[in-house]
Amino acid sequence: MSQRITKLNKLIQNHLGEIFQRELSLKPGVFLTISKVDTTPDVRYTRVSISVFPYKESNYALKTIGKEKFAIQGALNRKLAIKPLPRLVFQIDSTEEKADEIEKILLQI
Repeated sequence: MSQRITKLNKLIQNHLGEIFQRELSLKPGVFLTISKVDTTPDVRYTRVSISVFPYKESNYALKTIGKEKFAIQGALNRKLAIKPLPRLVFQIDSTEEKADEIEKILLQI
Protein backbone atom coordinates (compact mmCIF):
# COMPACT_ATOMS: atom_id res chain seq x y z
CA MET A 1 0.00 0.00 0.00
CA SER A 2 1.37 3.39 -0.94
CA GLN A 3 2.15 6.04 1.63
CA ARG A 4 -0.45 8.33 0.03
CA ILE A 5 -3.22 5.74 0.53
CA THR A 6 -2.09 5.09 4.12
CA LYS A 7 -2.25 8.81 4.93
CA LEU A 8 -5.61 9.13 3.18
CA ASN A 9 -7.02 6.20 5.17
CA LYS A 10 -5.95 7.81 8.46
CA LEU A 11 -7.38 11.18 7.39
CA ILE A 12 -10.72 9.63 6.41
CA GLN A 13 -10.85 7.68 9.68
CA ASN A 14 -10.29 10.88 11.71
CA HIS A 15 -12.86 12.89 9.75
CA LEU A 16 -15.47 10.11 9.93
CA GLY A 17 -14.95 9.87 13.69
CA GLU A 18 -15.77 13.57 14.02
CA ILE A 19 -18.73 13.29 11.65
CA PHE A 20 -20.16 10.28 13.50
CA GLN A 21 -19.91 12.12 16.84
CA ARG A 22 -21.72 15.18 15.48
CA GLU A 23 -24.24 13.83 13.01
CA LEU A 24 -24.97 10.16 13.72
CA SER A 25 -27.78 9.64 16.21
CA LEU A 26 -27.70 6.13 17.68
CA LYS A 27 -29.98 4.96 20.49
CA PRO A 28 -28.55 5.13 24.02
CA GLY A 29 -26.17 2.33 24.96
CA VAL A 30 -24.96 1.67 21.40
CA PHE A 31 -21.34 2.58 20.73
CA LEU A 32 -19.66 2.64 17.34
CA THR A 33 -15.95 2.59 16.54
CA ILE A 34 -14.25 2.86 13.17
CA SER A 35 -11.87 -0.08 13.28
CA LYS A 36 -10.40 0.04 9.78
CA VAL A 37 -10.45 2.22 6.68
CA ASP A 38 -9.27 0.74 3.38
CA THR A 39 -9.18 2.89 0.24
CA THR A 40 -8.68 1.35 -3.19
CA PRO A 41 -5.49 2.35 -5.05
CA ASP A 42 -7.53 4.34 -7.60
CA VAL A 43 -9.19 6.27 -4.70
CA ARG A 44 -12.68 5.52 -6.03
CA TYR A 45 -13.94 3.53 -3.04
CA THR A 46 -13.24 3.43 0.67
CA ARG A 47 -14.32 0.44 2.73
CA VAL A 48 -15.04 1.47 6.31
CA SER A 49 -15.15 -1.32 8.90
CA ILE A 50 -17.06 -0.47 12.05
CA SER A 51 -17.29 -2.35 15.31
CA VAL A 52 -20.44 -1.97 17.36
CA PHE A 53 -20.94 -2.52 21.07
CA PRO A 54 -23.02 -4.42 21.94
CA TYR A 55 -22.45 -6.59 18.88
CA LYS A 56 -26.12 -7.61 18.68
CA GLU A 57 -26.93 -4.01 17.69
CA SER A 58 -24.71 -4.20 14.58
CA ASN A 59 -27.60 -4.47 12.13
CA TYR A 60 -29.33 -1.50 13.75
CA ALA A 61 -26.14 0.60 13.54
CA LEU A 62 -25.55 -0.36 9.90
CA LYS A 63 -29.15 0.54 8.99
CA THR A 64 -28.82 3.89 10.77
CA ILE A 65 -25.60 4.63 8.87
CA GLY A 66 -27.34 3.57 5.64
CA LYS A 67 -30.16 6.08 6.24
CA GLU A 68 -27.69 8.89 6.89
CA LYS A 69 -25.09 7.77 4.32
CA PHE A 70 -25.58 10.71 1.96
CA ALA A 71 -25.19 13.26 4.77
CA ILE A 72 -22.06 11.44 6.01
CA GLN A 73 -20.63 11.26 2.48
CA GLY A 74 -21.38 14.95 1.89
CA ALA A 75 -19.76 16.02 5.15
CA LEU A 76 -16.64 13.98 4.34
CA ASN A 77 -16.49 15.35 0.78
CA ARG A 78 -16.49 18.92 2.15
CA LYS A 79 -13.48 18.09 4.35
CA LEU A 80 -11.38 16.32 1.68
CA ALA A 81 -9.48 18.33 -0.91
CA ILE A 82 -8.81 15.51 -3.37
CA LYS A 83 -10.08 14.30 -6.71
CA PRO A 84 -11.70 11.86 -7.19
CA LEU A 85 -13.64 11.78 -3.94
CA PRO A 86 -13.92 8.20 -2.67
CA ARG A 87 -17.37 6.63 -2.25
CA LEU A 88 -17.92 5.13 1.18
CA VAL A 89 -18.88 1.49 1.69
CA PHE A 90 -19.69 0.52 5.29
CA GLN A 91 -19.34 -2.97 6.73
CA ILE A 92 -19.40 -4.57 10.17
CA ASP A 93 -16.09 -5.65 11.69
CA SER A 94 -16.80 -8.93 13.46
CA THR A 95 -13.29 -9.40 14.85
CA GLU A 96 -14.38 -8.82 18.46
CA GLU A 97 -17.29 -11.25 18.11
CA LYS A 98 -14.95 -13.93 16.76
CA ALA A 99 -12.46 -13.26 19.57
CA ASP A 100 -15.24 -13.71 22.14
CA GLU A 101 -16.22 -17.04 20.57
CA ILE A 102 -12.62 -18.26 20.64
CA GLU A 103 -12.24 -17.15 24.26
CA LYS A 104 -15.40 -19.05 25.25
CA ILE A 105 -14.11 -22.19 23.52
CA LEU A 106 -10.73 -21.88 25.26
CA LEU A 107 -12.41 -21.49 28.65
CA GLN A 108 -14.37 -24.69 28.05
CA ILE A 109 -11.21 -26.68 27.42
